[in-house]
Amino acid sequence: MDVLKDKGLTPLRVILGFSLLSTTLHYAHNTIRVADYPQLPGVPATVAGIVVAFGWVLFTTFGFLGYRAYTQGRYPRALAFLLVYSLAGMITLGHFLTGVPQIPGFWFATIFTDATAGIALWVFLIWAWTTLNRVIVRDQVSTQR
Repeated sequence: MDVLKDKGLTPLRVILGFSLLSTTLHYAHNTIRVADYPQLPGVPATVAGIVVAFGWVLFTTFGFLGYRAYTQGRYPRALAFLLVYSLAGMITLGHFLTGVPQIPGFWFATIFTDATAGIALWVFLIWAWTTLNRVIVRDQVSTQR
């Protein structure tokens, strides 16, 4: 399973760093300028801003726990946590379910950089999962005689 650490740690760090930068920028803007984003009917802007801020903290906690578990070699747990963290990026596409945000181009782009980070993490997770399964299957001892 050293292949996950040897070949996977650097790409994981790059993806997580990019994701952390992108989601921090986007979620902060979304929290501060919540009224500039399409609102869900019946949800006050203040409540939406609090939910966005709390969501970022929650997702980022999963990312941290996933990274820590990965560095400790606890791969199934790490991949589960990182899968949850990937939603921090993917969920931002939900803005388009209620309309198109009327925000400056830079902030609009962070919706897509978040999604790109989420997709990159999914690609990494697929690679890690298939690598992990290959190692486990190869290392199993046959009980057939």
